[in-house]
Amino acid sequence: MTVLSDLAVTIFARKGADPDSSWTAKLLSKGPEKCAEKFGEEAVEAIIEAVKGDRDALTSEAADVLFHLLVMLESRDVALDDVLAELARRQGT
Repeated sequence: MTVLSDLAVTIFARKGADPDSSWTAKLLSKGPEKCAEKFGEEAVEAIIEAVKGDRDALTSEAADVLFHLLVMLESRDVALDDVLAELARRQGT
């Protein structure tokens, strides 16, 4: 498994957990709209760091974007494998 796959499995496992037990469970308990909002915030922060040219900060923000993308996908029951399959389908186009 890849790091992203492992993370997706962890996020899935926390979906029904007590919101006080983890940040992921708390975010998921707030619903898809909040998950999407948080993803958007992280995406904007990554854009800002890309414009500034701070490689380390962009790396950190990109990790946040990927994490929150997976949380948002899980909030709508979209599996990472489905997204990867769509990317594979698009290869070469």
